[in-house]
Amino acid sequence: MARPSSMEDAETLALRALGFLAAEAERLEPFLATTGLGPATLRAAASDPGFLAAVLDHISGSDSLLLEFAGNLGVSPEAVAQARERLSGPRPGESS
Repeated sequence: MARPSSMEDAETLALRALGFLAAEAERLEPFLATTGLGPATLRAAASDPGFLAAVLDHISGSDSLLLEFAGNLGVSPEAVAQARERLSGPRPGESS
């Protein structure tokens, strides 16, 4: 997936990001602490585009995490940013 061309592509990338975080406790725990969610509530939250954008925000907040995730999936870090924007719109102060 070079660039998320649809909302569905962006959601798929974000769900893969959530799986990436969930695969290791050291990646998941800081995310859960930030969101206030618990493991039991992740599944329900995963259907919300705003939550999926927050997953991508979290991954994008750390260069090492972003590069590891992008490298594992074979996507560019820019594709992650584009998916986040598709899910929630541009960040304040950014133009699309």
